[in-house]
Amino acid sequence: MIKYKSGSTEKSVGFISTRLAGTDGVSLETEKWADVFREEGFTCYYFAGELDTPPEYSYLLDIAHFKHPEIKDIYENCFSVDIRGRYVTKKINDIKEKIKDHLYEFIEKFKIDIIVPENVLTIPLNIPLGMAITEIISEIGVPTIAHHHDFFWERQNFLRNAIWEYLNMSFPPHLPNIHHVIINSSADNQLSLRTGVSATIIPNVMDFHNPPPPLDEYASDVRQALGIEDDELFILQPTRVVKRKGIEHAIELVSRMDEKAKLVISHASGDEGYDYENRIRDYSNLLNVNTLFVSEIINEERGLTEDGRKIYTLDDIYPHADLVTYPSNFEGFGNAFLEAIYFRKPIVVNNYSIYSMDIKPKGFSVVEIDGYVTEEAVQLTKKVLSNTEYREKMIEHNYKIATRYFSYAVLREKLKILIDDCIR
Repeated sequence: MIKYKSGSTEKSVGFISTRLAGTDGVSLETEKWADVFREEGFTCYYFAGELDTPPEYSYLLDIAHFKHPEIKDIYENCFSVDIRGRYVTKKINDIKEKIKDHLYEFIEKFKIDIIVPENVLTIPLNIPLGMAITEIISEIGVPTIAHHHDFFWERQNFLRNAIWEYLNMSFPPHLPNIHHVIINSSADNQLSLRTGVSATIIPNVMDFHNPPPPLDEYASDVRQALGIEDDELFILQPTRVVKRKGIEHAIELVSRMDEKAKLVISHASGDEGYDYENRIRDYSNLLNVNTLFVSEIINEERGLTEDGRKIYTLDDIYPHADLVTYPSNFEGFGNAFLEAIYFRKPIVVNNYSIYSMDIKPKGFSVVEIDGYVTEEAVQLTKKVLSNTEYREKMIEHNYKIATRYFSYAVLREKLKILIDDCIR
């Protein structure tokens, strides 16, 4: 096979996804990867259905978004059904060809040397996009580092479907010029078992060698803005309100602590409806826990709401928290876990599978639950919050471990090997 050449003396990488905007895990990790590519002399370009990247480095295509009406229609006619209908097949292929034309234009316009599909060859929210990327890789042999955050077989809602041939073709594809990257060892095992594909494990990371800056004046009034009194505990749940986050465990924990406290949930329900949020509100009332839903004043950038309230970033919020709760039932990795360590906060974590396999063995000191809140966990949480010396030792211990295993240095070391293999 002839090695793909972009025709440019400068090096360029193209990140491709359905959405590269905001504070979701895929968008955050993409920008960390982009930092490493820039250090290696690459110019970074972005292709997606939603972007918050500079326009001169962006290629925005609305139908690449998983929320596009045509893409949602395809999704609804392909999952939780057994037969999709011929018209759905035609629509998939027609949109695939349209997206392919734009991908070719993106690659040619920016003289892309390496493409990095970000979770679009793993989660089939946009089936035509994944197929289009697969066919382009086959047609021109563009070097590819496919960054997989979670796979369709890990989510129950994808298991009944009418597109098994497409899933086997593109989610993920088995092609010789793709370097597959996954973020945990369980995914590595399953990918090899199911597809025969070998992969490189690169965990999610934080810049532990550069601690967060001290609070500035803008963020100094966060507790007041949230209505948290000086003698009140600030318990932060830094996640979306979706079922797999296990937020009811955080509510039970706060209730059983029997302390003056507010539980603050940073993000909204998102794309999974509001049934779980209603459940959380009802459960909070039942256990008499003051739970705040504050997504309207937390965003990726500072600013003002329509009614004139200050908007804070999550980085503004973390330093004020007394405790972080992360009782998820399932995570592809666990960005919020690393964020809590980065901002030197004690954390309560549920023993979800990836934590137990890839994070816990590193030796972190946390308050751990295993599917339900125990009295031991309640008492340990109270000790962490009341004993300053104990808490500081815990925090510093965790920061040292995270610096060793989950820092930018780990990302740089592993990603540079793949980059060299792609361009040599």
